Amino acid sequence: MTKTAEAFRTISEVAEELEVPKHVLRFWEGRFPQIRPMKRGGGRRYYRPEDMALLRGICHLLHAEGYTIKGVQKILREQGVDTVKRFGADPAGTAAPVAAAPAPAPAGKRAGKKTGSAASSAAHALPSKADVRERLLAAIAELENCRGILLGKPPESAGRRTAQKARRAARE
Repeated sequence: MTKTAEAFRTISEVAEELEVPKHVLRFWEGRFPQIRPMKRGGGRRYYRPEDMALLRGICHLLHAEGYTIKGVQKILREQGVDTVKRFGADPAGTAAPVAAAPAPAPAGKRAGKKTGSAASSAAHALPSKADVRERLLAAIAELENCRGILLGKPPESAGRRTAQKARRAARE
């Protein structure tokens, strides 16, 4: 017997629907104070439809999108519960929170905070293919330079060789 969308669900039903163990749901309740199931006599949990939508969104962000718990907490804090709920309703992930959760900064560096229109325009601007290719070639050149240093070769010769390879690749 299937329940309607408005029906309350037990922790077992939620765990089965989301394909996560029950102890994970209890853990999420501790990490995300926005999840507040009703508790009846004996401590039995009943999840409301709003809780289900939020849990679907959290599950999608954690498992499908690869966010950490801290990352999802940040999205909840900055963009609110409704944004995360949209992920549960949108399995294709077209409601991506790119603006709220930028890619992590490289180790040892912290990303500067942007405010106002600068943040929204930077989040929506996608680099061109040529820019991406240039960055990749620069990264490859630096990695090959590092490899040359590790192999005991002078850094300049490794860099020149890489630059030549990069120019050849750019022509292709």
